[in-house]
Amino acid sequence: MKTKILALGFIAILSIASCSKDDKQTSSAFSTEEAKVNSKIDLANDDVADIVEGQFNDTQNSAAGRYSEAPATSSLPACATVVRNPAFGTPLTPGTAVTKTITFGDETTGCTLANGNVLKGTIIVTFTYQPEATTHNINYQFVNFYHNQIKLNGNKNFTRTMSEATQQSPSHPIVVMNMQMTAEFPDGRIFTRIGTRTREIIAGYDTPNILLDNVYQVTGNWTTTFPNTTIQTSTITTPLLVKISCREVNKPLLVQGIITFQRNGNTATLDYGTGECDNLAIYTINGNSYNIVIGN
Repeated sequence: MKTKILALGFIAILSIASCSKDDKQTSSAFSTEEAKVNSKIDLANDDVADIVEGQFNDTQNSAAGRYSEAPATSSLPACATVVRNPAFGTPLTPGTAVTKTITFGDETTGCTLANGNVLKGTIIVTFTYQPEATTHNINYQFVNFYHNQIKLNGNKNFTRTMSEATQQSPSHPIVVMNMQMTAEFPDGRIFTRIGTRTREIIAGYDTPNILLDNVYQVTGNWTTTFPNTTIQTSTITTPLLVKISCREVNKPLLVQGIITFQRNGNTATLDYGTGECDNLAIYTINGNSYNIVIGN
């Protein structure tokens, strides 16, 4: 969702930018095609991160007695299959190495997620089952894996830590997502993405059976190296806020926060607002601000 919004924001602004000399110079640093590339890589990262964290959470929630872990989960479409080692139904003991192999459809048609993105190939998730631990490391790798015809290579890992409970906040997970990967596009171009994103649930964790009250805070930064070796840096300079409840009014989930982009000496920002469930954001570059519509 976040990356989809980013792409639409860039495209809308770059269409406006063609109207003046100064903005034409800006577009040379943030071109429409480059914005599309960034959005596609970001979208792939978000989808994969959600899938991997979901598989880990299924095992953890099963251990906590919230529900029974099974090959079919509500977080994945029916066309995806999950094989666990040890097999589903086998009791896990602390210290057991767990491998979950997720396959998305067949080699021809793949598997379509609820958001319309098509995945092909396999993701292998590995972690050690330690139900009482406060910190977990989750690794995953791609095997001939494609996201909307973009082939992803490389390794990624999560560090998931349970925070200490305070009078203001119960213990809850904080997930740091580390990535070092390449994205190979159908035309042969290869882009390298390195960085981190930290996601913390700040509301709704104490109601595990209710998704709509979940609120997340996201921070982080990453770089993208283009085939011509140009590097673009993206930094979340004001924490992003994600409200799942915005689904109820068919609005984007990202409702607050600022991302700053830097490339070739140019800086741009995208401000998502003050927390309301709407589809508006403000894009600013070279001192000029534009109101844009995000999402559908």
